[in-house]
Amino acid sequence: MARTAPLSRSTRTLRPALLARFPASACAQAAWLALTALTPAVALAQTTPPAAEPQRIEITGSAIKRIDGETALPVQVITREEIDKAGLTTAAEIVGRMSASANNLTDGVSIGTGGFRDQMGFNSANLRGMGTSSTLVLLNGRRMANFASPGDDSGVDLNNIPAAAIDRVEVLLDGASAIYGSDAIGGVINFITRRDYQGVDLSAYAGITGEGGASKKKASISAGFGSFNKDGFNLFGVLDAQKTGSLRTSQRKFISDLKIPERLPHLLSGVPNPANIRLSGDQRDYLQSVNFEIGGKPIETRTINLSAPGCNPPHSLYLPDGIGGEDACTYDYMRDLELYPKSDKVSAFGRGVVDLGSGHQAFAELSLTRAKSYYVGTSNRVNALMDVSLIPELAATGLASVDPEMLVRLRLLEAGQRTSELTSTGQRFVTGLTGVLAGWDYDLGLNHSTSKVSDRDVQGYLNQTMVEEGIADGRINPFGPSSAAGLTLLEQAQIREEVRRATGTMDSIDVRASKPLMALTGGDLALALGAEFRRETQKYHQSDLLAADLILGEVSQGAAADFSNSRKVAAAFAELSAPLTKQLELQLALRHEHYEVTGGATSPKIGLRYTASKELMLRASAGSGFRAPSLTDLYRPITGGTSATLPDPVCMAENDNDLTYCADLWETRTYSNPALKPERSRQFSFGAVFEPSSKWSLSADFWSVQKTDLISTIGDDVILSNLDKYESLVHRYNEDEGFSDCDYDPDDSLICFIELRKENRGAQRVSGVDLNASLRDIRTGMGTFGARLSGTWTLSSKQQTGNNDPYVSNLGKFVNDGVVQRWRHNLAVDWESGDFGATVSNSYLSGYEDQNNAIDTNTGLVVGANKVKAYSLWNLSGSWAVTRALTLRGGVQNLFDTAPPYSNQAYFFISGYDPSYTDPRGRFFYLSAQYQFK
Repeated sequence: MARTAPLSRSTRTLRPALLARFPASACAQAAWLALTALTPAVALAQTTPPAAEPQRIEITGSAIKRIDGETALPVQVITREEIDKAGLTTAAEIVGRMSASANNLTDGVSIGTGGFRDQMGFNSANLRGMGTSSTLVLLNGRRMANFASPGDDSGVDLNNIPAAAIDRVEVLLDGASAIYGSDAIGGVINFITRRDYQGVDLSAYAGITGEGGASKKKASISAGFGSFNKDGFNLFGVLDAQKTGSLRTSQRKFISDLKIPERLPHLLSGVPNPANIRLSGDQRDYLQSVNFEIGGKPIETRTINLSAPGCNPPHSLYLPDGIGGEDACTYDYMRDLELYPKSDKVSAFGRGVVDLGSGHQAFAELSLTRAKSYYVGTSNRVNALMDVSLIPELAATGLASVDPEMLVRLRLLEAGQRTSELTSTGQRFVTGLTGVLAGWDYDLGLNHSTSKVSDRDVQGYLNQTMVEEGIADGRINPFGPSSAAGLTLLEQAQIREEVRRATGTMDSIDVRASKPLMALTGGDLALALGAEFRRETQKYHQSDLLAADLILGEVSQGAAADFSNSRKVAAAFAELSAPLTKQLELQLALRHEHYEVTGGATSPKIGLRYTASKELMLRASAGSGFRAPSLTDLYRPITGGTSATLPDPVCMAENDNDLTYCADLWETRTYSNPALKPERSRQFSFGAVFEPSSKWSLSADFWSVQKTDLISTIGDDVILSNLDKYESLVHRYNEDEGFSDCDYDPDDSLICFIELRKENRGAQRVSGVDLNASLRDIRTGMGTFGARLSGTWTLSSKQQTGNNDPYVSNLGKFVNDGVVQRWRHNLAVDWESGDFGATVSNSYLSGYEDQNNAIDTNTGLVVGANKVKAYSLWNLSGSWAVTRALTLRGGVQNLFDTAPPYSNQAYFFISGYDPSYTDPRGRFFYLSAQYQFK
């Protein structure tokens, strides 16, 4: 759906005339712009100049104001029309269609976690697959406060973008630290709102899925009055509300078609209902000695279930090859889960501008957003001790004489599913002055932006002590329906309160100005200068119950987890555009940015643009960038979590390679580091744009980025697979290291926790080619046709996990936390005839090698190799301009009801497919109506 600036209306109509009027400066300034990105420009043409003096504007990637039409925008552009044709209603949906984005954070990643992972609800952009923290998201060219919740990713929550106010999206695919500073290593996405709008725009939207669930409703009103050119002012506002319905696994046939219990039994859970019992070695030996049987056969393992092989389908299944084993039951949590959250999103955006006279303007912007989502995960689980005497089948064997207590592993279906209400709100107020002063185009702005996140437990989270006591005294029955007293206890144990909240604030003042300095052979030598000062603050609080680690199903960060940290940032930059000849332009840019505590970083950039002919343009650029550590990276208190199911080599050596005992979800603790340095990057690009006629254009740009001093932790899987190097990060009970909660026991070599510490380590290398093609205004007897293609062919994507470690490639291969597909594209074909129009589009992601490292804890084998199929979605939409004021649209997303391809990935909670890029909704039908009057 992305297109490049050669397709813009202004390029087609204004550019030839303006170039004829200003041939030298146009070529020069066109070159300057093109060097800051990797997207196509168009060739030069000549025609009669317009009568009116064109307006200079600022374009993403430059602080020098230019005339719209002198050159193509050096960015990919997604217009409002293209957004409407695709039926997209949120910023996250728009980003998901970009061919250059990969491994974004989505609702699909958040769902099912039940608060188990931090930063739930965060929707982010990830250009080049280099990480959310390396993609800078702007609103009208200025920063926003990052998502407030602390975690490994730092960036703007796309829920805080007022989508209904968007006029276009400009995507700069080149590193832009020399212009914007930190975080712009992978690129910049600039959401630009409408300007100088008059009239009223009413719109309504409704969508349903073919199989039910995940419905969507949306309504918005936009209004503006006052013409800036005529009246000297303009006021514009948008109010948008949308509601989506939840989607349960039971509503999707593809979940059962994936055959997860058969294919991935070891990726399910060993905590079912009725409960599994975990015997000690002595208890198992005793039961074997008295010929105790389950399902008519003697027990062989230490995990048993008294209901096996019946279990309790469809949630709890008898899967001899499952994680529960042949004497117990396995819990299929994919039958007890939601795939898509219920949500309510409201946004309001307003902008006003007034002419102060003498070439000066005052403006103000206000943005208010709120996204409330309900993330429904699995029912809670508990491991609790129970007296043998309360279990008649075992009490009759005399087992109490060996050990009177045993461990039961129970899924608390009677308590309901874990449900979290996640509310992400954004507030942003910007005010400033623009104009011309002493020949300088200037822009001065004050920016106050906040992000607030509230996480509230709604259902299924329980007071752990009360549950454990209820099991111990028999009120909660782990092996069947509980008594009325047990159900009452479960209701009393429910935690329904805000358990954590976070606030992020950014206050800044910035100024930038540009002007031509002198005439060169190719045009004016232009200079831009700018400075910025901002203060960033992050606050975090968890409830008393969570701080005391009393909530079953939640991970506490300890009693000292609350924090409030801030820092100051100062920056100055300069840009120079030097048109050396009418064909050749040199670009230079330099920015220095200083972060309190972390220190400073200087980012230079140099570029060249050569217009070989009227049909062909060549360009190249090189520069460096940086990413400063986030406040979370620097100051967050120790954070507890768990690993994936991994084997402990020490345990394996001591227990005859028994994966049923030695493969587990080990506790992890992540440590921040106030001594972190910025990540550094070097990037270069070169490319060509070919436009033999006004009807079509083609471009290809090679790009390469290398990051060093990565801010990261060593993965728990890497640590356990290389204990010779990383054993010091694994803390065991038989190591007396002074940890109060790792009770020293010289005879217990099990893992207490694995240490994950933030450090500057390793490097990342990514390279590829961006391809863009456009066919436009093809007039036939059947109507007018057009087509556009944007694609990214990634040539290399690899990363070191630690200093001096070998590079590991995630190109076409799922590694660690995701995959970068080798080829991604978006293709659209448009048709128009009179009042009617239609668009057929396709989004495509190539197949890849699966994660292939999940452990079958019963067989001791790694899961069989799998190749994930390519993911190709076709969409169809149509429009009818009923009158000049009323337009109706309708469409079908995922026209052929393509299901997510099977994957054996074990990183995300959801099993059977990768939720980071797939859409579980299936075929989706929508209708919309838009009424405009002025």
